[in-house]
Amino acid sequence: MAFKDILLTLTSYPDPTPASVAEDAVAIAAAFGAHLSAVACEVHVEVPGHFLSGATANIPGIIAGETEKSRSNARAMLAAFDATAEKSGIMHETYLEKCPTYAVPDLLVDHARLRDLTVVPVPESCDQWYAEAVIFGSGRPTLVLPETPRARPFELRTVAVAWDFSRAAARAVSDAMPLLEKAKQVRIVTVTNEKKLDSKHSAEALARNLARHGIDVVLDKVDAAGRRIGEVLEAYTASHKVDVLVMGAYGHARWREFILGGATKSLLSKPPLPILFSH
Repeated sequence: MAFKDILLTLTSYPDPTPASVAEDAVAIAAAFGAHLSAVACEVHVEVPGHFLSGATANIPGIIAGETEKSRSNARAMLAAFDATAEKSGIMHETYLEKCPTYAVPDLLVDHARLRDLTVVPVPESCDQWYAEAVIFGSGRPTLVLPETPRARPFELRTVAVAWDFSRAAARAVSDAMPLLEKAKQVRIVTVTNEKKLDSKHSAEALARNLARHGIDVVLDKVDAAGRRIGEVLEAYTASHKVDVLVMGAYGHARWREFILGGATKSLLSKPPLPILFSH
C-alpha cells in the first residue's frame, strides 16, 4: 500500500513544535504525492481538587494562562503549516482539537488509525509519550522525527533496515515498502553478537524478497562488540549517511507506562534521524 494519506502531529504545550518539523512533513508528503493532515490540540491543564483547596496562589488564573498559551501555540503552528503546505502545492488540511492534557495521546491515536502513516516529532525537552502511544496504539507505521534542526532537509537517498528476523522487523519491512521503493539506496543491517539470531533465515533471503519488488539492497553486518544495539545503529546510520532508519518497535503498554525494548527505548528517547517504527 502506498502512503497517500499522512498525518502530522503537532504539540502545543508546554512548547510548540518547531516550524522545521512541518517543513519536513510537507517534503515527505510531496515525495509520495500524498494528502497531509496536521493536528494540534489546545490542552486544558487539570489540577487535583485537593491541591486547589490548599493553595494560596491564583491557581485558576495560572491554569487559564497556560490554556491560552496552548491555544495560541496550536493556532500559530497550524497557520504556519498551512502556509508551508500551500506553498508546496500539496493537498492538506488542519485539525484543531481541545482536550485535557492526559487525553492527548488517545486523541492522536484515534487520528493515526485512519492514516497510512503518522509523522510524530520527538522534542528534546520532554519524554516521548505521544510517540509511544501512536507507535503501539495506532496499528499503523509511525515516522518519528527529531525536533532538533538537521544539516540537510528530508530526503530519500539512503534507507536502512534493521533486520533480526523478528516478527516486528518483518512487519516494519512490509510497512516501509513505499519508502524502500522510492529510496535511491536500501541497506539491510544485521547486528551480530548482540543476541541470538536465526541463522537459517539470513538477510540474503530478505534481499531476494525485496529484489522481486525491484529493490536492490546492500547487505551489512555489524559486530556489536559489547555495545548496546541503540549505540550500534546510531553509529551505523551516521557513518553511512542514512536518511531514514526502518525498524520494528519492541515493547508493550501497561496503562500509561510503556515497557520498551533496548533499541526502541534508546533511539526513541533521542532520535538521531527520522526513524520509521512499526509494531
